Amino acid sequence: MYVGRDMTELAMIAKGEWKDNELAYFHHSLQQMTPYLNSEGASIHREIIVEIENRGGLKRNEADYTHGTEVNDD
Repeated sequence: MYVGRDMTELAMIAKGEWKDNELAYFHHSLQQMTPYLNSEGASIHREIIVEIENRGGLKRNEADYTHGTEVNDD
């Protein structure tokens, strides 16, 4: 479960100041709603994707003995 700042608060700050877990959570959420997003929602999602790419992607995409392969948004 995600515990953190909501979109109302995050909308007031630059994507560069978001934490990785916030980017991951809202990227996943918006990705699930892509067919239903209006142009503003699609623009926000695009900005999140660009920020994730600028950071080199979301880390830990490979499993090891302490972590699975699924991204944990928490």
